[in-house]
Amino acid sequence: MPVKFRDYYETLGVSRTATEDEIKKVYRKLARKYHPDLNPNNKPAEEKFKEVQEAYEVLGDKEKRSRYDQLGPNWKSGSDFTPPPNWQTEFDPSEIFGQGGRPGGGFGRQGGGNFSGGGSFSDFFEMFFGGDRAADARPTGEDAETELTLPLTDMHHGTTRKLRVQIGRLNKTIDVRIPPGARDGSRIRVPGGGPNGGDLYIRLKQDPNSVFTVRGNDTEVEVKISPWEAALGTNLQVPTLDGRADIRIPSGVTSGQKLRLRGQGPNIRGGGRGDHFVKLKIASPKSLSAEEKRLFEELQQVSKFNPRSD
Repeated sequence: MPVKFRDYYETLGVSRTATEDEIKKVYRKLARKYHPDLNPNNKPAEEKFKEVQEAYEVLGDKEKRSRYDQLGPNWKSGSDFTPPPNWQTEFDPSEIFGQGGRPGGGFGRQGGGNFSGGGSFSDFFEMFFGGDRAADARPTGEDAETELTLPLTDMHHGTTRKLRVQIGRLNKTIDVRIPPGARDGSRIRVPGGGPNGGDLYIRLKQDPNSVFTVRGNDTEVEVKISPWEAALGTNLQVPTLDGRADIRIPSGVTSGQKLRLRGQGPNIRGGGRGDHFVKLKIASPKSLSAEEKRLFEELQQVSKFNPRSD
C-alpha cells in the first residue's frame, strides 16, 4: 500500500514562507496541546503529536528544510538523514518552554512519542512542593502554574509558605508571601520560579473544611441556639476570623435570621474590612428528660403562640 506524502507545512499549519521563529512558536504550541502525557489514552492525539514532531525535525532544521523545499517527498534522496547528536538520549525542556535550543533536539522517539533517557514530560513537571505539594504544576509556555490550598484564616491574615522547587537538576527553597486579604482563586507570582527562568504562578484555593463561608467581601458563620434562647434572648460567644467575639442574641429571633458584626469580616485588598454575619439556627433537643418533657407539655398548654397563623 503506497504511503501518502505528508506535507510538513500543512501538518504544522504554517505557510512555506514562515520564519524559523514562527515555525518554532507553532511547534511548541502543538507539542503542548497533543503531548501524550497531557492526553492519556488518546490515540489520535498521540498520532498527531508524532506527526508534529516529525514535521518540526525537518522544518526546524535549516538544511533539511532547504532539501525538503527542493525535493518534496524525495528530500532524503542523495543524502543521509543524520539526526542531531544525542537526539535519543536528551530531553531539552527549552524545546517546550522556549529560550532557544537546537531544532528537534529535545525529543527522542521510542515507542510512540515517549521521552527517553532523562524521564517523561510529566516527570519534568513533578517538581513543586515535594510531599506538601497541593497539586502538580501545569506548563504554560515558559511559565508554570500550581495550586496551593490554605485555611481562610491564613488568607485573611496573610502568611509565608516555604516551597521546594526543582528546576532540572537544581533544587531550591523559596519563601512565598501570601498577602492579607487573599481570596479563593487569587494568583501569586513568583518571578523566576518556573522552567528556564520563567515565572511560577500559585493559584490559591480555600480549604473547603472552613467553618466560615465567604460571600464577596463578607464572611458568614452558622451558630446553633436552643428554642428557649431564641424565645428569651441570650449572650453568646461566636467564632470570627480573629477569634471569638461576644454577641447579644435578641429575644424572638427565628431560625435563619442573620446578625451582622460590622468590620469583623475578612481583610479587603487595598484596605478596609468586610462584615461578619452570624446565621442563627434553632436546634431542638433530640431527647428530653422527664422534667423537660413535663415543662414543654405545660408550655404547650399555656402558650397561645401558633407559628402557622402568619
